[in-house]
Amino acid sequence: MATLKQYFDTDFKLLSAHQTYIFDSETEKIEVICRVHYDFDANVIFVSYYVPDLKDVVPLCIKLIEDLDWAEKMIADIPVEQGKPGSESVISTNLQFSGQIHLYSEVDLSLEDLELLKDHGKRTGRSVRFQGPKYASERSKLEKPLAFLSHDTRDKDEIARPLALRLITMMCPVWYDEYSLKLGSSLRQSIETGLKECKKCVLILTPNFLSNTGWTKTEFNSVFTREILERTNVVIPVWYGVTAREVYEYSPSLADRVAIEWSKGIDEVSRKIYRSVTS
Repeated sequence: MATLKQYFDTDFKLLSAHQTYIFDSETEKIEVICRVHYDFDANVIFVSYYVPDLKDVVPLCIKLIEDLDWAEKMIADIPVEQGKPGSESVISTNLQFSGQIHLYSEVDLSLEDLELLKDHGKRTGRSVRFQGPKYASERSKLEKPLAFLSHDTRDKDEIARPLALRLITMMCPVWYDEYSLKLGSSLRQSIETGLKECKKCVLILTPNFLSNTGWTKTEFNSVFTREILERTNVVIPVWYGVTAREVYEYSPSLADRVAIEWSKGIDEVSRKIYRSVTS
């Protein structure tokens, strides 16, 4: 199931800039992600926040609604220019603030607290939209993952996470551990569920993956067992820095599969995976 953080990362398919804000109260200290989104088609700017788990979230939300100095400074300090062929370019500093503030909080609020935030926003000329865990839960019920991303942990930053985000923005939901695993959930059970329910399994084959004899090997064996039982092709191999000989040594049958070369670029890799998963 997708998490609230995943939706925060992918809901707005626009150019954006972000920074972090440290909220330090008497009892807690958390890091809030603050983003400015540039909608050049509508000529407006709006902001969004991701607030981790916090006991007393309402005062922080009010502060985030009121204080937009950080956004004004970011817009002024980092001007962005964008334009379509044949049309005049638009500079981000000329865009108008729409008044929209999107709050993603890991704590659901009562109806009274929600009305409090919305009323506070109206008094400051801002439209507040709040999304909590219930929003993520209800929405995820309609978004069953189509592909399972099997990868080595050491390849997260450079390959797995960017690929997961790109596929999600293409409306291709994926099972990816950072988004699909909940705190306290069974790792084995969650992975096995993902492997069984997803239409395809994307194997991100790297030197790290091939040398890993732990979870990635377990996932690999589970996928091939499923292929034997269902008599269908489930695996989509993505090669990154590996040779045909190395893949053959890992699995002769895997070396015979048509693979996608990461060197083609993330756009081409994502497009091919999307076509395979949705066809």
